[in-house]
Amino acid sequence: MADPMKIRATVKDGVADVRVLMAHEMESGQRRDAAGKLVPAWHITEVVAALNGKPVLKALWGPAISKDPFLGFRIRGAQAGDTVTISWVDNRGDKRSQEVKV
Repeated sequence: MADPMKIRATVKDGVADVRVLMAHEMESGQRRDAAGKLVPAWHITEVVAALNGKPVLKALWGPAISKDPFLGFRIRGAQAGDTVTISWVDNRGDKRSQEVKV
């Protein structure tokens, strides 16, 4: 399983501000190692965010996203105590899902 994400979610006036730092190598498949061989592609392909189980964001990513990506977004209609879940899948089939209370 991948390293844990760092998620922070705060709410003010019904709008949740969510910040996520995902630990992932995000290899593009175009870089070469010290021996000159191509490093295989390994990157997050899909990120989904949900508020209380209802999807509110879906992002399709590729090799152009940097290592340990940061994602910030806002959700209207959130209240203190709500649950925000962040899930991702990479091109090798690895998955990570984590949740935080607002």
